[in-house]
Amino acid sequence: MLKQRPTMDIGVGSFIVANALVSRQARGIAKTNLRNAISSTCPLIVLGFARIFFTSSVDYQVHVGEYGVHWNFFFTLAGVAILTSIINLPPSYCGILGWFILVVYEIILLLGLNEYLLSNERGHDIISQNKEGIFSIFGYWGLYLVCVQLGNYLFFGKPGDAVLRTNDWARIRVWIICLLFWLLTILLDRHVERVSRRMCNLAYVTVVLAMNLQVFAVLTLADYVPGYKVAALIEYFDRNLLGSFLLANVLTGMVNLSMDTLSVSPFVALAILVGYAYILSIAAAVAHFYGIRLKFW
Repeated sequence: MLKQRPTMDIGVGSFIVANALVSRQARGIAKTNLRNAISSTCPLIVLGFARIFFTSSVDYQVHVGEYGVHWNFFFTLAGVAILTSIINLPPSYCGILGWFILVVYEIILLLGLNEYLLSNERGHDIISQNKEGIFSIFGYWGLYLVCVQLGNYLFFGKPGDAVLRTNDWARIRVWIICLLFWLLTILLDRHVERVSRRMCNLAYVTVVLAMNLQVFAVLTLADYVPGYKVAALIEYFDRNLLGSFLLANVLTGMVNLSMDTLSVSPFVALAILVGYAYILSIAAAVAHFYGIRLKFW
């Protein structure tokens, strides 16, 4: 049984997976280049610096051990996009490069990089100050590339393969791949290195893949429910993912600033979560109703 550790955070990995599975690269309809990648990541970089400014302005508690002194997940997303544009491969080969990056990165971690990343000692240079965020980019990059090929294999692929892409066969493939990743995660966690989001090591990548594919595998069974159709709320969030993500971050910050979340009672915690979900849902529905979409690049 896997034990969850403080350094483990499924959300950020799932964000990478969701973006990669249905990306333009996975669909094989566009080739990215460095110029376009830099242009498209400028908003992420701006958001990254904005987060630094606002968290420092309100003296918001930031766990330095997560990404570093100045780094945050917006910078990681921008770094992944830029690296992907530098080495541009067809989707059917992205997985090979992704696994190569992940294995080499894991070997380097085992050779001593993990001790450096987990230590509390920091120098005055920018790399040492943000070592967790900078080095974990390689893990996220490998995860992204693997998911690009997975998305191409599971959902898109060649037109001539359409005969193999029936609903039943798609479900079987998703369940098989999901189980394989769970098995690989258990082996890596027990015999190689424990799951760590902080380092974004190989075990973390496989557990993120396993969990996301498990959710997707369960959702594929919805076709067996009579009269099932996609919920309107899912479509609302799908239309405005970035806006929902930013609002969720703002709400989380407001809660953390207004109370000591570690000491609240279970009832209060549940009330906060219900209110949080309710506000997000209402905001997504209102944005959809008025045709608002936060996509400014």
